[in-house]
Amino acid sequence: MDSGIGLLAAAAAVRRLRPDADLVLSCDPDHMPWGRAPEGVTARALAVARAAAAHRPDALIVACNTASVHALATLRAELEPGLPVIGTVPAIKPAAAAGGSVAIWATPATTGSPYQRGLIRDFAGTAAVTEVPCPGLADAVEHADEAGIEKALAAAAALTPPDVRAVVLGCTHYELVAERIRDAVRRPGRPPVALHGSAGAVAAQALRRIGAEPAPSAEPSTSVAVLLSGRAAELPQAALTYPEGRRLAAVDSVR
Repeated sequence: MDSGIGLLAAAAAVRRLRPDADLVLSCDPDHMPWGRAPEGVTARALAVARAAAAHRPDALIVACNTASVHALATLRAELEPGLPVIGTVPAIKPAAAAGGSVAIWATPATTGSPYQRGLIRDFAGTAAVTEVPCPGLADAVEHADEAGIEKALAAAAALTPPDVRAVVLGCTHYELVAERIRDAVRRPGRPPVALHGSAGAVAAQALRRIGAEPAPSAEPSTSVAVLLSGRAAELPQAALTYPEGRRLAAVDSVR
């Protein structure tokens, strides 16, 4: 689940680990973005989670940093232990492991939040961390708005220190344009910046929570259910702009 198509990165990661997994993709285009007051985020996240839970999945991945910041405890209180709920945490610890300068690109709702500041305090170690708000980037990615993506990337890159060694992708939408982010922060004469997303780790944690092992050679499933603000639908056209969306759309039964 996610506010929008940012869930594609986590869904693609699950399919890499378990091609035989049936997927339910539940997002909320009617109310996206979710960068409002915390109680509003929680209400929307609950609605999207309940729509997904009605399909009786084995696990629910909250593939949204903003929802994980503001709504994870509420989702777990309602759905667990019957339905394991896996949140998304910015990959600050691995990004900071080598020290140096690290930037965290995130939505304005997540940037500077007590949650993110706590992660920096607990896991950044000696790394110099810069929090970079990226207004408009998630929304532009959601709608495959090329001009909006370029404008938001340029604005965030301008706030990113020139000596940055690693960038944490603190919004799941950003993983869909990861290489463009790398290009935006590239500096002449310096090695490429390392990017740290969360999709792979979240997918692996979901399997651990349900006692399943990775099986990348398993026979692929043919079932992907799509819910848009609770309605059964097809993948949004914008999702097909990204490789992750096109791979999911190629599944025989998208319903």
